[in-house]
Amino acid sequence: MIRALPSTLRLLAAACAAACIASPALAAAPMAKTPAPGYFRTMLGDFEITPLSDGTVDLPVEKLLTQKADKTQAALAKAHLKTPLETSDNAYLINTGSKLILVDTGAGAFFGPTLGKLLTSMKAAGYAPEQVDEVYLTHMHSDHLGGLAAQSKMAFPNATVRAAKQEADQWLSQANMDKAPADDKGTYKNAMAALDPYVKAGKFKTFEGDVEVSPGIRAQGGHGHTPGHTTYVVESRGQKMILIGDLIHVAAVQFENPAVTIGFDGDQKAAAAARKKLFDAAARDGSLIGGAHLQFPGMGYLRSEGKAYRWIPVNYTQMR
Repeated sequence: MIRALPSTLRLLAAACAAACIASPALAAAPMAKTPAPGYFRTMLGDFEITPLSDGTVDLPVEKLLTQKADKTQAALAKAHLKTPLETSDNAYLINTGSKLILVDTGAGAFFGPTLGKLLTSMKAAGYAPEQVDEVYLTHMHSDHLGGLAAQSKMAFPNATVRAAKQEADQWLSQANMDKAPADDKGTYKNAMAALDPYVKAGKFKTFEGDVEVSPGIRAQGGHGHTPGHTTYVVESRGQKMILIGDLIHVAAVQFENPAVTIGFDGDQKAAAAARKKLFDAAARDGSLIGGAHLQFPGMGYLRSEGKAYRWIPVNYTQMR
């Protein structure tokens, strides 16, 4: 037999029941609505590789790619994507054990609030901008060098910046800017503004041709997107990674149909040829690829499938 509750407990139970009926359920935890800083980490031989996210930007790729809009939209739909396409902007931090090297720097303040997050990502990854020894640019478009400077000061005060001479000759030339179409002048102005503090400090250096820029890292020409577009081949203990810059922009379209180029390519034919040459080689030798505009962290492998390529993203790792 169950005994009757004492009067105090009966009153407490009644009060609780009334409160449950009269009051709405407690609200769930508030939505954060902001992403975490973006970084990934993996090892390449003895080198530590840390992809860094500068954020994303929406691109109307159906208007930018050199194929009909309906084909672009159909290819995106197959990948559960749509236009405008939210596109990653990635940079890569390489710790060789003796140097800390950053390849590209994101957009800085040039492209609005959805980009310019590289320093936040870097600090979350455990590094400070003062620790960067060298910065290598794949090319001088604003979304790759914008993070070099903040309020006309060097964002990486101890770093030397390096780029292909062809890029410097193109984008740091006042004469070239003067004769450029109005829509292109911003690229020149941004390049000059981002690099000016390093030039004044004697911390901007160029290179020509395929050359080793640091032990284990070789600059390799891949012009077409820009006159001096450069890829960087990173090797350690028999493992190889190629940082390809802007050889590809829209994975869902251009892996399946690599002949498609984008309006940002200065020389469409040369850009497509550079992509095919590097992709064929990477598919043959199993090189790891790091792409500036592939979905973050932008790292994976390629497999040839006829005239197309299959993208195989890296597996998540805790560096064991």
